Amino acid sequence: MDLTADSLLSRAAHELSPRADELIHDVEQWLRHEVPELWAEPDIAQMTRENVAEHVIAVLSGIEHDIEPRRINPPAADAERARRLAQRGKSVTAMLRAFRLAQGRILDRLLEELPRLTSDADLINAEARKLIALMTGYLDCTSETGVLAFQAERDRQVQWRLSVVNEASVRVGTTLDIARTAQELADLATEHFADAVTVDLLDTSSGDEPPAMGTLVVRRVAQRSVMDGCPETTSLEAIYGESPVPPEQLQKYPDGSPPARALITGRPSRHHLGSSASMLLVPLCARGTTLGVAQFFRHHKPDAYGDEDLLLAQEVAARAAVAIDNARRYTHARATALTLQRSLLPRSTPALSAVEVACRYLPASAQLGVGGDWYDVIPLSGARVALVVGDVVGHGIHAAATMGRLRTAVRTLADIDLPPDELLTHLDDVVIRLAAEVSTQTDTESAGDIGATCLYAVYDPVAGRCTLARAGHRLPVVMTRGGTADIVELPAGPPLGLGGLPFEAAEIDLPEGSLIALYTDGLIEALDHDAEAGLTRLCHALEQSSASLEATCDTVLEALLPADRPRDDVALLLARTHTFGDRQVATWDVDADPAEVAQARTSVSEQLTTWGLEELDFTAGLIVSELVTNAIRYGRPPIQLRLIHDRTLMCEVADAGSTTPYLRRARVFDEGGRGLFLVAQLAEHWGTRHARRGKTVWAECALGTPKFFSDAAALDLEGIPGVV
Repeated sequence: MDLTADSLLSRAAHELSPRADELIHDVEQWLRHEVPELWAEPDIAQMTRENVAEHVIAVLSGIEHDIEPRRINPPAADAERARRLAQRGKSVTAMLRAFRLAQGRILDRLLEELPRLTSDADLINAEARKLIALMTGYLDCTSETGVLAFQAERDRQVQWRLSVVNEASVRVGTTLDIARTAQELADLATEHFADAVTVDLLDTSSGDEPPAMGTLVVRRVAQRSVMDGCPETTSLEAIYGESPVPPEQLQKYPDGSPPARALITGRPSRHHLGSSASMLLVPLCARGTTLGVAQFFRHHKPDAYGDEDLLLAQEVAARAAVAIDNARRYTHARATALTLQRSLLPRSTPALSAVEVACRYLPASAQLGVGGDWYDVIPLSGARVALVVGDVVGHGIHAAATMGRLRTAVRTLADIDLPPDELLTHLDDVVIRLAAEVSTQTDTESAGDIGATCLYAVYDPVAGRCTLARAGHRLPVVMTRGGTADIVELPAGPPLGLGGLPFEAAEIDLPEGSLIALYTDGLIEALDHDAEAGLTRLCHALEQSSASLEATCDTVLEALLPADRPRDDVALLLARTHTFGDRQVATWDVDADPAEVAQARTSVSEQLTTWGLEELDFTAGLIVSELVTNAIRYGRPPIQLRLIHDRTLMCEVADAGSTTPYLRRARVFDEGGRGLFLVAQLAEHWGTRHARRGKTVWAECALGTPKFFSDAAALDLEGIPGVV
């Protein structure tokens, strides 16, 4: 056959077309060997196979009909396949290499056909050069189309991944709640790249310990599925052969299982589950600690998970892990602070005749943390009681620890019976010293970082009066039996820690059955109303009749606080007052004459008989004798003797002198010095309290069996007149 240059290539393509399947198979086998990454996954392999077949047919058809390279139409699905490769994380170099190798294989087969059609060497050489130029042009055209589609998809994927990661930064970790943060991760993933998600966290006492094989106990803290029937169950059963794990349930990963390996190694992985599902396992790691593992399942999406999906899941999980770690650390710190706070507050209030009390403490919401609010009820001499409420500035362990130190200081100062204004002055010095310690220990904190407010009230049931002083604290509310709650106006005192400013006390009458409420800012301040409106609500809540003080506390908290936790700590102390009448108190004026001692003792004996306390006659008589004798010898008139019959028998002797008696051990041949030692042996407690003018020496005797002397005391008392 006489072939021209124009018909030789067309004839070669025409002769090769019937054997196109053979050529397609040859190209496919060559690509499998040279570009194996395009055949690693079934769906990508099928796509590559289709791509080879369509390109072989397009090239043979174009050459057979003598079409210009630029006019040979590439397969219609070519651009879509390039986009699919980009979606699956395949490299553009793999795609271009496959184009080049396939075109080279086709070129070789066409060149092999030319000598079979003609023996003209010059014609074969000319047509070979033309064929090479044609194939090169077609390769350039198809490569350009593929690269443009591939790059466009890559750019879109990068933008989409960045948008998902950015959305994760906004949506995951909105609170310091561990379970909610994990659920936010699950919700985000199912919206963008997963059909089902589970989040399991290691259940360990110390999250800083690295997980070890055989001890991998986890808790299912979050899960979500967008398919009916919770299909992650099927996937989990396919891996473990176990039943699904319900939320908040503990489970143990079998040794060697994919999640166990992920926790041990800290490396993510991809898994194919049968023919229709795939899974990503991503450890949740933050600050060098493995917290748990997130499992992402894909069931009905057309593509199995690829490397790009794994990278995205890692980026999202990394942000979630940091948020979970922050929540975990905060939860631990909050629990520690709350435990410290509650351990420093009174476990129970003492049983007192002067007042009936009910108390509440509520920590702040999770966003703020535990603060430094406190309350206290302190028994004082003379059947009096101190009611205290305070608030340390700040939140956390530091505020709780400072609260504990201030509460201890208040109790110590109350033990020496300081008036409220003097007690706050000393407490102010304590805060200043604490602030100075902090400023010397750290460079970032200053003395102003420690501050507090306090309200200190002393109620006397004998007089039916209450003395109050405040240091920057909220005013108390009092409700009498008339049923009207009123705010008590007190002199304004500066917050603790300022120094140099005076505190003033005020006295108010509290008749029998009065109700006094002490509280901190968190009770009356809220976002939807100011403190004045909160005070109005407090007064209204107190005026609601309740069966008990405990019920009144509940009514107040329900009326003033939101359903969830308050924004700030809340301390509330309610006290209902009782007064002592003539049946519980006896008072005598004593002249400054030693002869009055015997009369005082006689009067006490008669009063004890009236009260039915004859068993305390000897003990109380000796105590009164010593206290009255000391007042006559070392004090100043006027002198007053008082007995109070309460849960104990209280003996008090007051005089106008300021000299404080003290306990000492008398020597063998000393004629005096044994009086207070005798009182200390006979009484349960004794002490001295000072007033604006004068002092009171008091002693308490337990009711019932009188207290006996120790042998040492008996030896010291030998030779004292009147003591047998």
